[in-house]
Amino acid sequence: MDSNPKTVSHALRLENLRSELRRQGLDGFLVPRADEYQGEYVPPHAERLAWLTGFTGSAGIAIVCMNEAAVFTDGRYTLQIGQEVDEDLFECLHQTETPPDTWLRRHLAEGNRIGFDPWLHTGPQLQRFRDACALMGAALIPCEANPLDAAWMDQPPPPTGAVRPHPITHAGQTSNEKRAAIAAGLTEERLNAAVLTAPDSIAWLFNIRGGDVPFTPLPLCVALISADSTAQIFIDLNKVTDGLSDHLGNSVSIHPKEDFAPALSSLGAAGQRIRIARDTCPEWVISHLKTAGADIAPGEDPCALPKARKNEVELEGMREAHRRDGVALVRFLAWLAREWLSGKITELTAAKRLEAFRAEGALFMGPSFQTISGAGANGAIVHYRVEPHTAVTLKAGSLYLVDSGGQYLDGTTDVTRTIAIGEPDGEMRDRFTRVLKGHIALATAHFPTGTSGSQLDVLARTPLWEAGLDYDHGTGHGVGCFLGVHEGPQRISKMPNRVALEPGMILSNEPGYYKEGAFGIRIENLVAVRELASAKGGERDMLEFETLTLAPIDRALIDPDLLTEAETGWLDEYHRRVNDTLAPMLEPDAREWLATATRPIRP
Repeated sequence: MDSNPKTVSHALRLENLRSELRRQGLDGFLVPRADEYQGEYVPPHAERLAWLTGFTGSAGIAIVCMNEAAVFTDGRYTLQIGQEVDEDLFECLHQTETPPDTWLRRHLAEGNRIGFDPWLHTGPQLQRFRDACALMGAALIPCEANPLDAAWMDQPPPPTGAVRPHPITHAGQTSNEKRAAIAAGLTEERLNAAVLTAPDSIAWLFNIRGGDVPFTPLPLCVALISADSTAQIFIDLNKVTDGLSDHLGNSVSIHPKEDFAPALSSLGAAGQRIRIARDTCPEWVISHLKTAGADIAPGEDPCALPKARKNEVELEGMREAHRRDGVALVRFLAWLAREWLSGKITELTAAKRLEAFRAEGALFMGPSFQTISGAGANGAIVHYRVEPHTAVTLKAGSLYLVDSGGQYLDGTTDVTRTIAIGEPDGEMRDRFTRVLKGHIALATAHFPTGTSGSQLDVLARTPLWEAGLDYDHGTGHGVGCFLGVHEGPQRISKMPNRVALEPGMILSNEPGYYKEGAFGIRIENLVAVRELASAKGGERDMLEFETLTLAPIDRALIDPDLLTEAETGWLDEYHRRVNDTLAPMLEPDAREWLATATRPIRP
C-alpha cells in the first residue's frame, strides 16, 4: 500500500467512499485504525485508515460525513499526522482536545444515519458515539458489509500465515496446564465459557505462534474455552500446519471461522454465562451473544494476567535474547561511531544495518516493530517512521535516536538509545542527563506489593519537571515473550492503572524529552519485576526491577555534575555488567569500542 501523499489521490478515495455511503443509505461512517482483533499491528487488508487518509500511525480514527471529514489521534502522532494527511480533505485533530464524539455531534443533523463496522469497534468505544447520535436525533447503524471495503478496489486479501507449535522449551508450561488454570478461574466465577478474541492470548494459551501481522508472531483467529478446559479455535484452515492438531491435543478442536457464529448461537441458546473481554471484544460478538440469549459477563481477558506473569523458563529466555540482542546493538553502535564520519549514513541505512546485525544472531525471527530511526528534528517525532523520501543524513552537532527491537524464539526485545553525532551542546547534555536521572530513579525503585505502574510514573518525570519539562507518552509498557512488544495489562504512565505489578512482569523503562524541530531523546531498557528481600525491620513484601537490556548509554551526552553519587554508581555498575557480559561475545574491534564506551563516568 502506497501511502506517500505525493503519489496517492486520497481525494478520489474519499469520494469513492462517500459514493458507497450514499448507495447504502448512510450519511457518515467511522473508520478506526483497527481490525477484528483490536491489535496494535494489523494486516495490509485492514489498514483502512491509512488507505483512506494517508495516516500511518498505530492509533487513530477518521469520521467521514458527506461534506466534512476529520482524523483524530493522540499526542504521539501530532506531528506525524500533519505531515501525512491532506488537511484540505481532513481536519487533523488531537483526540483529547477535540474528542471524536464531540466533533461528530457538531456535524450531525436530525435523522442522520452514521455507519460502523461492528467487527472493528468494542462496546465501550461505540458508547460515546451512540450518545452523540442520540443527543442529536441521529442513529448509529451497524453495517453488515464495510462500505470502505467496497470502495477499496485493490484491497489485499486477508493473511494466511502458517500456525505452528511453540515448543515447551520456550513456553515453559504446557497448554493443558494453562487451560486448566483458566478453566478453574471460570468455574470460580460461575462462568460456563470465555470468548477469546485477542490473538496474543490465544497464542499464549495454546502455545502456538503465527505469521499474520507485521512484527508479532500472531495467528489471527478467535477461540472459546469452556469451564471444563476444553476449547475450540476458529481459524482460516489454510493456516493450519501438519502436526498442529497433535500439538493441541484431543481437548482442543479446530474449526473454520465460519463456524464461530453458530457456536456463539449455541452458547446463547443454552443460556450459558459467558465471559467477554470488556475492552477488546468486538461489538459483533456482543450483539450476536445478546441476540442468541447468552448471559454476558464483561470482565478482563482471563489470559491477560497469567500471560503477563512470565515463568522462569520465559524469564531466562528473555535474558538470553537480550544478551544476543546486546551483541547486535554494540556491533551497530561501534559501526556507527566509525561510519557516520563518511557523511553517507542516513536514518534508513542505519536502520537496515542494525537489523542486519540482529539477523546474524541465533533464534532471530525478525524485528519486533519498525525501527524508529530519527536524526535531528525527526527524532522529536515520537513514533517517527523513516521512509526513503523522509530519510536524512546523520550530521555533526545533531542527536540520533534509534528505538528498535527483535523477535527471538526465546524472547522479545525493545531498546532505545540516543547518540551524539559529533559534539553535543549544553542543552542536549542537560536534557539527556535529566532523562537519564529519571530512568535510573525508576530502575532502582523499591516498592511494596500492590503498587501499580501509575504510582511509579512520577519517579521518571521528576528530574524533567524540576526544569519545567515533560514528555507526552507513557513511561513503560508491558512486553510479551516472543509475542507483542506492547502487552498489557500492566503499564507505567500518568494514566490511572490499578493493575498491580507482580513478579515476572516485564515492562519498558523509557522516559524521554522532545524539542520540536530540533532533537529527541529517549533512553529505554526492559525491566522484569522481581521480589526484593525486605529491609531489616521492614513490614511489607517488597519488589524491585531487574534490568534486562544490555547496551551502553552514550557518555558524551551525560553531564556528570547533574548526577548524584548514587546515580553515578548505578551507571558505572550497569556499564560494568554490559561490558563483562558482552565483551566475550564480540570481535576485537567491537570489544575495544565497548571498553571505551563503558568506562566509569568520572576518572
